[in-house]
Parts: sequence; structure tokens; C-alpha cells
Amino acid sequence: MSSSHAFDHRLSGLIGRFYDAAADNALWAGMADDVAGSLESTSAVLKLHGADDTVQLLESTVNLHVSDRQQSWATHWHRQDLWVERAASFGVSRVVTDHDLVSPIEQRKSGFYQEWLRELDIHHMVGAVFPGGNGALGVLGVHRPERAGAYDDTDRHKVSILLPHLQRAIWLGQQLAITAARQAVTEEVLARIDAGVFAVDVRCRIMSLNAGGEALLDGASGLAVSHGRLRLQDGLLDQCMAQMVQTSVSTASGHPVPPGAAMVVPRDGRLPLTMIVTPLRPSGIGTQTQPLALVIVRDPEAATLSTTGLRELFGFTRSEAVIARDLASGLSLDDVAEQRGIGAATARSHLKRILSKTNTHRQAEAVALIARSVAALDQRT
Repeated sequence: MSSSHAFDHRLSGLIGRFYDAAADNALWAGMADDVAGSLESTSAVLKLHGADDTVQLLESTVNLHVSDRQQSWATHWHRQDLWVERAASFGVSRVVTDHDLVSPIEQRKSGFYQEWLRELDIHHMVGAVFPGGNGALGVLGVHRPERAGAYDDTDRHKVSILLPHLQRAIWLGQQLAITAARQAVTEEVLARIDAGVFAVDVRCRIMSLNAGGEALLDGASGLAVSHGRLRLQDGLLDQCMAQMVQTSVSTASGHPVPPGAAMVVPRDGRLPLTMIVTPLRPSGIGTQTQPLALVIVRDPEAATLSTTGLRELFGFTRSEAVIARDLASGLSLDDVAEQRGIGAATARSHLKRILSKTNTHRQAEAVALIARSVAALDQRT
């Protein structure tokens, strides 16, 4: 194999690893060593200089690592990086060497060289600054000691091949991280929300659901699944829900239809369910590439409040938290007293302290505050 073919193969493999690391941040480890090796160099660094003067080291060769006690020193000189400052003025995404940016005499006299480069045995550099996203400046620097000789046009060409792929991989990694964070937030909210949530297609087939939805299907709620389709046991109501789903999916497809998206689902001897259906537009990310509808169902009998959360929010005692939860569930004060086996006077005394601690003046105000508090999202008991 010729040296040019070996060279192409090495760079090609490195570029492929850039894109692998975009999908898995852990794969950046060791990348700087390979970049340095591809240019017959002793060190390399990949970092982001933020608009707020922060510096984030993404990856560097081991010889650039410093001890914990030297971190402030290293951070200072990363912020005062003379090469980065000059390269930014020279031109973003232009491959440069130290000779393009500073004369040998000026470099040797600089504090950057005297206190940083010389300590790390670095003299020559080839690299570039590039847009790093969110206003940051990305930096790729590859280095050699003085004895190894200056970088030439061949080295510039190698960096010019790597640079656009590196920049693209970092951008992709940032976008994937944002998407993953949004997905994590969505999943956490859906897990905590006090409602059953079903994502369904135009035929009411369930594409996904949260824990609240699973609980509704497992209980005698009036909801069921038939051949993967969400349905209501009452036939007329089922047709009504199906129509609302079709309307919402049409709206999600970009064809708005006059809404009729909320209804009550009666249940014999129990409080009714309430339901709303809303459009879910395609995200174009992952598997959610088609327009769907969200069917959101609340069961008033399944609503729960964390007594631990209530105690932390309002400073309730354990007994006050239990009674506050009972009141918020719709029980009267007399019902609470009977259910908890306490006298009416004791129940009124608890209510008085609940009003005081919630800074409310009427039972209805306290109940509204408690029922709508974040304790309804707290998964602790």
C-alpha cells in the first residue's frame, strides 16, 4: 500500500470516529491522541471558547493534562491563548500555523510561551478556530516541540481535510444532546403528570403511552385496548373520541379542522373521567415522524398528592398533610373526621392550622392551592 493510500485510510478512519463520537460523547476519549498521531505531533487539543470567557476542554492529549492544583493556572492560559486570539482575527475556519500568527521573537517573549508553552514543551502549532455553536468558538490545535520542526503545507492540507468533519460532528453532537435533553424532560413530565396520556394515530392505534395511561387501562376506568386501538366501552362515546382524534390528526398534518376536543366519560357509581384530544405534530426526530393525536385523560378518583411534598411545601405535620390531602381529594371536613377516626373539633383544629400555614382564609382557597400544588407531581408518598 502506498504512503498516500495509508494516509487517506488513516484520515478516513479518524473522520468516521468523529461522527461516531457525535452520537456517543464517550467516544471522544483518545481522539486527540489520534489527531496528533495523524500529523506526527506530540499533542493536540479540542476546546470551546465561550462568549462569556469560559473554556470547555472537549479532548486533549495526556501530556496536556494538569493536576488539580494546577487547574486555575491552566484555565488562565487557555483563556489567554495567544494563538486562539490571533487565529480568530486571521479568519474563522482558516487553517493556520504559529508562523502565520506571531513572529518567533514575539512568541518567545510572550507570557503565553514563557509560562505555558515552554512548560508543556510546545513550540509549533497547526490548527484552526471555527464556529462552535451557541456563540462559542471551537478550537483545534495540534502541536510539536521546537526540535520536531515547523508545520508545512502537507500538514495544513491534513487539517483542512479533518476540520469540516470535526466541526460538523461537534454540531451534530450538540444537536443530539439538545434532543436527548428534551426527550428526557418529556419522559419525566409524562411520568409525573396526573393524567393518562396516549399518543394515537388517526385510527386510534396507541403509539405510546405514559404510566398514567397504563394505570387507566389496567383499572376499571371505561377505557380499553382492542387490537392495539384505544377505545371507550360506551359505543357512542367511542365514536365521538374517534372523531376528535381524526380532527386532531388532520390539524397536526397542517389541515386545521374546527375543534371539538373535550368530553366527559361517565362511569356508573363513580366520578366521571374527563378527556381532551389535541394535535401532536411530527417532530421529524426518532420514530415520531407522522402526525398524531394526544388523548389526555384524568381520573379524579386516581389523583394523589404526596404528603411528603405537602410537608416540605407548607410545613405541615404528618397529620395535617394527610388531612390536607383528603380535603383536596374532595372529602368534606366531616368525612375526613369520620374516615380518620378523629373528632369534629380535632378536624377543625387541623383545618385552622392548615389555613394558617397556607396563608389562606377559607377552606376552598386552601383546597385549591393544595390540589394544584407541585405535590401532585411528586412521586413520593
